[in-house]
Amino acid sequence: MSRPPFPPFTLATATEKVRMAENGWNSKDPAKVALAYTPDSVWRNRADFITGRAAIIAFLTDKWARELDYRLIKELWAFSDNRIAVRFAYEWHNDAGQWFRSYGNENWEFDERGLMRWRIASINDLPIDEEQRLFHWTDKARPQDHKGLTELGL
Repeated sequence: MSRPPFPPFTLATATEKVRMAENGWNSKDPAKVALAYTPDSVWRNRADFITGRAAIIAFLTDKWARELDYRLIKELWAFSDNRIAVRFAYEWHNDAGQWFRSYGNENWEFDERGLMRWRIASINDLPIDEEQRLFHWTDKARPQDHKGLTELGL
């Protein structure tokens, strides 16, 4: 199995890889998302340490059961040969109706087949009022004409 584009990355292919990851996560389909990672992929997500696709699926299933109406925007920060750095923000609410905007950075490393083998994510949650939300789309993917993080001032 492979997942183009493949390293070494260019500006165009790194940007494409980031948007593909954003679209995948916005699908909120843990099994689909897990296919972008190597079978033995290693993650640090906040203080959680995760290894392998089965653990990724379990983690994401739990995440999206708690983080309701999840909408994510990722933006390329930097890239080199087989690594990409991303900054992101996502909005969601809990079952009590409290909205949050979660901000973070991710470092990714890919194998030669374009699968992510290493993901390191640092994330902070900011409680917001519903009126402060900026991510307003109804489809699973962010529309092409929707502003990105820089344009939104994030």
